[in-house]
Amino acid sequence: MQTIQANNYPIYFNAKGYEALNLHLKENKYSNIFIIVDSSTNEFCLPKFLPYLETELTIEIIEFEAGEANKNIDTCVEIWKVLTELGGDRKSLVINLGGGVVTDLGGFVSSTFKRGIDFIHIPTTLLSMVDASVGGKNGVDLGNLKNQIGVINVPKMVLIDTNYLETLSQTEMRSGLAEMLKHGLIYDRAYWERFLDLKAIDFADFDELIYRSVEIKNEIVKQDPTEKNIRKALNFGHTLGHAIESYFLENESKTTLLHGEAIAVGMILESYISLQKNLINTEEYLEIKSTIKSIYDDITFEKNDIEPILELLIHDKKNEFGTIQFALIEGIGNIKINQLVENELILDAFQDYKS
Repeated sequence: MQTIQANNYPIYFNAKGYEALNLHLKENKYSNIFIIVDSSTNEFCLPKFLPYLETELTIEIIEFEAGEANKNIDTCVEIWKVLTELGGDRKSLVINLGGGVVTDLGGFVSSTFKRGIDFIHIPTTLLSMVDASVGGKNGVDLGNLKNQIGVINVPKMVLIDTNYLETLSQTEMRSGLAEMLKHGLIYDRAYWERFLDLKAIDFADFDELIYRSVEIKNEIVKQDPTEKNIRKALNFGHTLGHAIESYFLENESKTTLLHGEAIAVGMILESYISLQKNLINTEEYLEIKSTIKSIYDDITFEKNDIEPILELLIHDKKNEFGTIQFALIEGIGNIKINQLVENELILDAFQDYKS
C-alpha cells in the first residue's frame, strides 16, 4: 500500500513502516528511545515489535495500566517522572505502541516533556489505526470528561501494521469499525455501502478498507488541521457518543462502554436528528439505524440516565459561547457542521433509539 502523506508526517503501512522507522533512527541522532505501552500491549504487541527495531540506542519500556480510566494527568505525571529518572532529554525519542489511549496519552506526554520531544505512533487496535493515531490530536481526560486537556501536535510518522489486529477481541474490532462506518457516512457513500452486509466482506481485503478509512480522515484533516471548519465533520456521532461514554465511565451501576460502542449509539441518535432536520430521508435513516444495530448490542438507557447525559454535553469541546454544536449528515456521504439542536429533539432521539 502506498504511503499516505499527512500534514508534515507520513503514514506507512506494514513492512514499509519498519524500513522507514529504522532509516529514521539512522538519520537522526537520538540519545535514547522510550517505548510507551499499556499493560495489554506490553504483553501482546511489544514482543512482535521489538525484533523489527534496528538500533544500538538504549531502549526503555514505560508501561501503565490499560484502560480509559488511566488516560489522565496522573498517569502523565508518573511517566514524566520516569522519563526524567531514566535520562530523558530533548533528543530522546518516544514510540507509542498501543491503542487510542496509548497514542493519545503518549503523544501528549511527548509534546509537553522538555517543551516537546519527537514521537512516533504505532497503533495496535483498529480504532487507533483508523482514527486516534491520525490527525495530530493528543490529550487526556479530565475526570470522566473526554479529551479535555491536550494539544494538536504531529508525530514524526505513523506506522500501521495490521498484523497487530490478530491480538484483538471481536469486541475491540467492532469498536474500531464504528469509526470506519462514520467515515463512510460523512464522506463516501460507496465506502459506507461496503459495510451494509458484513458477511459479504472478504476480510482478506480488510487492509484496503483500513487504508481508505485513513485516507478519508487524512483528506479532511489536511484541509483543516486545527478544527476550525471541515474537520468538525469527524465529530459526527461524537457529541452525544462522548457524553454517553463519559456517563457510563463514571457511573458505577453501568458497564463501561468501549469508545466505538458509544459512538455507534451516537451515530444513530445524530442520524435521527439529521432526519428530523430534513437533512436525510427516512429510507437513509432506517438503513443507518438497522445497519449499526445489526453490528452492535443495544445499550439500555433508563429514564434517569438521559438528564445527566445531556448535562455532560455542555463540556463538549465543540461548544462555542455556551451553545452545543453538532455535525450532522446531509445525505449519506455528506456533512453539515455547526448545527444547533434543542434538548427536546435529543430526547426524541433517545426515545426512537429504544424503539
